[in-house]
Amino acid sequence: MFSALELTLILLSAGVLGVVAFRMMHLPPMLGYLLVGVVVGPYGFGLVHETETTNRLAEFGVVFLMFSIGLEFSLPKLSSMRKTVFGLGMAQVLLTLLATMLFGWLTAHLLPQLSNISWRAAFAVGGALAMSSTAIVSKMLTERLELDSQHGRQIVGILLFQDIAVVPLLILVPALAMNTEDLLVTLALAAMKAGVVLVLLLVIGQRLMRSWFHIVVKRRSQELFMLNLLLITLGAAWITEQAGLSLALGAFVAGMLISETEYKHQVEEDIKPFRDVLLGLFFITVGMLLNMRLVMENWWLVLLLLIGPVLLKFGLIAMLTKLFGQSTGVALRTGLGLAQAGEFGFVLLNQAGGLKLMDPLLIQLILASMVLSMLAAPFIIAKSDAIVLKLSANEWMMQSLALTQIATRTMSTQKHVLIAGFGRSGQSLARLLEEEHIPYHALDLDPDRVREAQAAGANVSYGDAARRESLVAAGIHRAAALVVTYASTPSALKVLHFAHELAPTLPVIVRSHDDSDLDKLREAGAAEVVPEAIEGSLMLASHALVMLGVPLRRVVHRVQAARDERYASLRGYFHGASDAPEDADHMHVRLHSVTVPEGAKSVGKSLSSLKLGELGAEVSIVRRGKSRVEVTPETILHVGDIVVLRGASESVVRAEERLLK
Repeated sequence: MFSALELTLILLSAGVLGVVAFRMMHLPPMLGYLLVGVVVGPYGFGLVHETETTNRLAEFGVVFLMFSIGLEFSLPKLSSMRKTVFGLGMAQVLLTLLATMLFGWLTAHLLPQLSNISWRAAFAVGGALAMSSTAIVSKMLTERLELDSQHGRQIVGILLFQDIAVVPLLILVPALAMNTEDLLVTLALAAMKAGVVLVLLLVIGQRLMRSWFHIVVKRRSQELFMLNLLLITLGAAWITEQAGLSLALGAFVAGMLISETEYKHQVEEDIKPFRDVLLGLFFITVGMLLNMRLVMENWWLVLLLLIGPVLLKFGLIAMLTKLFGQSTGVALRTGLGLAQAGEFGFVLLNQAGGLKLMDPLLIQLILASMVLSMLAAPFIIAKSDAIVLKLSANEWMMQSLALTQIATRTMSTQKHVLIAGFGRSGQSLARLLEEEHIPYHALDLDPDRVREAQAAGANVSYGDAARRESLVAAGIHRAAALVVTYASTPSALKVLHFAHELAPTLPVIVRSHDDSDLDKLREAGAAEVVPEAIEGSLMLASHALVMLGVPLRRVVHRVQAARDERYASLRGYFHGASDAPEDADHMHVRLHSVTVPEGAKSVGKSLSSLKLGELGAEVSIVRRGKSRVEVTPETILHVGDIVVLRGASESVVRAEERLLK
């Protein structure tokens, strides 16, 4: 038996290795945690066994996940998507529940292994299978720039209702497990208790939350803010548990209360480490439940439970989406995006197993099929376009029609500016081009924005600029320039690839968040890269200089000089504790001050002899006492000099070692 420290080290080591492996394969880390649980669990190498401690820690992972869902619970957001959320989303969950219960009844009669399945167990399984993976789907949609597409909105709406539906399901499943004769009374009692607790938390909590947070924030202590956040989350969970309800319900309500305050975004960032680590532990404990020997012995049942629910959800969601007025292509993409199992499915299945609602063998088989469906999800979503084109003959026609409409609108246009993305930046650019009587045509993936902009007379079409066909239809061969107005490096690299292939001499201007991907975008063929963080600082500095009396002509000259040198003098900055972790990434250019101590080997040597450039770093400033020393290859370093290095984090570290050792 391992000690608590040894057990923790085993879980941490296995978790790190599993997540690294799945990150390298561009798969969600959640699947890595599941695999780790299988390997180290009692049915794998037997390194870790299920204990009260591991179960409690795993439960806390679910608590923080539900808290995060509560933070996203916004009444205005629900109101704007009410048809999709409470229409399509509710229909999907209810029909999946009914279909699973019917499937359970049929299999209980056809398969002797499942003859003892009850309708209560079928209900719990139906709730689990009704869920889809928010983590996997949202990540894939974001990477594919499809969150604002028509099928992306349908998917997000259904996922939102699934998250909401978890709350009543977490209350209903334990109530059904009581096996009382008067089931309606039991359910009514559970609903009444939930109602009383929710009213108390929402009415009293809503009044106290904002004022209490004001008191805490005024103390200006990050430590106090974090302690208060943990107190509220776990305190609300404890209240609902004492009322005979789930911990997760209280955490969900606590998230809802904080979502109405101005501290929502700060809370989201602070809670993330706790949520991700503890949720990882939860998925490890889920993986520990999986008995691979039993799964292999019943592989045909696992295959049936994999293919059946995936096809059922795909067909059901596609049919419902079509009934709610969407095209066949949108309906099929929505079904493919949500066909897999989800995180909350494991929560519900784990709860049902703990309540002894199902035979352990059935839990093993369903668990295995859910894990396999989530493993397959990224590949299904990645190939969704090809699958839809094979399944729907009309989809070819719809895509051809969309491309024809783009081509028709741009057919008579010559020397126009092609704008990729018609958000705020794209629309501002379009207005300036119109004032200069320069023709333009924009491509955007938000159908509502395209419809409204077209009605107002804007030259914009629905289309993806990261697709070769859309660029050809928009007249890239006749265009004078291409401007990518959204800050997404992966998509911009796709646009640059096709633009260089179709029109090698066409100048392409790309927007980026900062200078971290500036070199990568230039190497891909961008004529200009506009890092908004640096441009913002240039504008701020120019206004400040003018207000301080510096002649406008000199200010304009300085700003233009910075742009002409491709922001070289402005790239990099001194990092601090308040900077986001990604700002310290090894690819980001940073500044770092190094004091040359007595005895350092760099004392008395010239900068050229140190060859810091070979390490990828350069010296931007040398400060001696209160004055600056002109930086040239012949500059000799003295004891006490302060050398400011510029470069990627790893390069700066290596250069510092060369200066000091």
